[in-house]
Amino acid sequence: MTTEQSDAPGGRAGSAPRPATGDARPDATPDAAGGSDTTARAGADGAGADKAAPNGRADTGGKARSGDNAGTDKIGPDSSAEPSKAEVAEAEKDGKAETDDEAEAGKPGTGDQAKSHDKDGEQPGDPWTAFGPAPDPVLTRPRRAVRAVGRFVVHEWTLAAVASLALAVLMTWPTLRYPRYTLPQDYWDPSLQSWQLAWSGHILLTDPGQLWSSNTFFPEPWSFAFSDTLLGYAPAGMIGVGPEDALLRYNIMFVLAHALATFGAYALARQLGAGRIGGAVAGASYTYAPWLLAQAGHLHIISNGGIPLALAMLARGHGWSLRHGYRPRRRHAGWAFAGWLVAAWQLSLGFGIGLPFAYLLAGVVLVSAVVWFVRRRRVKRPFGRRLFLADLLGGLVFAAVGAALAVPYFKVAELHPNAARTLGEIQLYSPPASGFFTAPAESRIWGELHEGARAALPWHPEMTLLPGFVLYALAAGGLFFSVWRVRHRLFLLAGVLVTMALAMGTRFLHGRFTYVPLFEHLPGWNGLRTPGRMMLWATLLLGLLAAGAVTAFCARVRELAAERVPPWPGPWLRLATLVPLLLVVVEGLNVTPHPVVPRQPAVMRTVDGPMLVLPSSQNLDQPVMLWSTDRFQRMVNGGSGFTPNSQAQVREATVGFPDFGSVDYLRRLGVKNVVVLRDRLGGTPWEGMLDRPVDGLGVTREEVGDAVVYRL
Repeated sequence: MTTEQSDAPGGRAGSAPRPATGDARPDATPDAAGGSDTTARAGADGAGADKAAPNGRADTGGKARSGDNAGTDKIGPDSSAEPSKAEVAEAEKDGKAETDDEAEAGKPGTGDQAKSHDKDGEQPGDPWTAFGPAPDPVLTRPRRAVRAVGRFVVHEWTLAAVASLALAVLMTWPTLRYPRYTLPQDYWDPSLQSWQLAWSGHILLTDPGQLWSSNTFFPEPWSFAFSDTLLGYAPAGMIGVGPEDALLRYNIMFVLAHALATFGAYALARQLGAGRIGGAVAGASYTYAPWLLAQAGHLHIISNGGIPLALAMLARGHGWSLRHGYRPRRRHAGWAFAGWLVAAWQLSLGFGIGLPFAYLLAGVVLVSAVVWFVRRRRVKRPFGRRLFLADLLGGLVFAAVGAALAVPYFKVAELHPNAARTLGEIQLYSPPASGFFTAPAESRIWGELHEGARAALPWHPEMTLLPGFVLYALAAGGLFFSVWRVRHRLFLLAGVLVTMALAMGTRFLHGRFTYVPLFEHLPGWNGLRTPGRMMLWATLLLGLLAAGAVTAFCARVRELAAERVPPWPGPWLRLATLVPLLLVVVEGLNVTPHPVVPRQPAVMRTVDGPMLVLPSSQNLDQPVMLWSTDRFQRMVNGGSGFTPNSQAQVREATVGFPDFGSVDYLRRLGVKNVVVLRDRLGGTPWEGMLDRPVDGLGVTREEVGDAVVYRL
């Protein structure tokens, strides 16, 4: 570039000296007056460069942009020196090349950018882009799948489910150590429930119409409804055959029931507004309360996780939480409908704890209807149309499941009046107030210390109702220091007191204003034998009070950690928030025995039914039910919450077996084979029966291993 360009009056930054590009410029030819035409256009070139470069840089190539009139490559009209034809052709060629390069780049560029390329022939990018944010990478489908899986793995609910399962395995150990040979607590009721799981799966695959007429209690109909059925576990019962698979199935479901209870209570506390650690405290205290250790042999009581999980889903679907109140924007009809389905599944596991849950949901529906009626003028559609339909359909499904399950039990009550509970029987199982501070023998921490207190209870397996001293302390603290509002704390406290009063049965004011009205007026309530199981609700409410206190404590810890300078005490303070959870878990440690289940006699795999196995009693018949899971042959034997009159008559009539009267009675009943277990006769009314002759009775006798088979 000439010196005149840089010194020209009015020159701007755009006309500063620029690097040479090595090309011949036709506008550098001096005119007739001895000056340069370039000098006259210096200001115009600068203006054109400023205007043409959107990135704020001047044109460094000395050429004008193809779109700017002030500073084009063609010769100006006032030029006195006419350029040669070769120069004009070359200028047009350069301009065309520059225009083509800019068009290829897709944006305006400088002359140097248009012409300069790297060694590979690629145009260099804008150097200022190095300071901008990197563009989002375009992920392939496999990478998107991997990223989605990664997000799922580290999601809160995935971690909560895994933690619940791991804690269940540890807290119920050694349940899964020998799952094919042992059962938790004892082998009586667990054997019965192992048979229930196997029967429901077997009959639904083979002959669903005979579900309620099981192979036990022959010839009684509706025998599957003689106790809680655990019907909701039927899919698990479809896997495996025989006693060993039945035991394995039971032990797995036993552990999973604990995991679901922890997860469900955690989900409920989180939905209501508790923090993660507070939710964990609620989940652990609900599942591993010391009083529940005495229920280890009752899978239908341990299987309570559907209750808090269904409540959490229903609260989520209705956009409601205890801490934040009603938030219409958070409503979700799908969650509400799913909550009703989970509630129906929970009801299918048994009415022992399912019936109070059903009445609770009925009360919630009634209160919601009243709220809707009161607010219908102030708030249009307080529940929303879709949510209303979800509740309507879900409620109908729940009611239909409950009605379908109730029919067999009403049939049993009609055919067997002795199955109904009486107030006198309820009184036998009603615990005193001291039971709320007494732990069962299965508690590792308090078992031995409370031995004297248990001895003072009339029936301690159902009267040791300690939910945990740590839980009591945390709940008491939650009354004064909590994230819940004061009125909500009072509501939770009232719920705890009411459910404890119900758990006392007739011990609290003789039940006149608490348990007795429910027993006399609510359908099905007179079928509940043990009032102490209402402690399940008190434990859940105490856990929510404790969750509010722990959440408030954790929030205060975060505030203190943020105020510290330097913040080195922060991690130690946060570690302190785990202490309540650790104490709750430690108090739930157990010493539950896991006895070996008697092995199935070989005769049970060969003898056909209808059959009678002797000796027979409530406890002795429950393992026999388990042994029948190979073939499910019909048998008189069976154990349940009551003894049918027909079964009692068979036991009484066969004390003298084999004799003419007993043989004739069994033939008229339809029994074809009588199996006598030699090693179980000692100390029973049938002791010595193997020494009696069978001459003249038309009966054949056969030795099969340790058993004797009488064929009638």
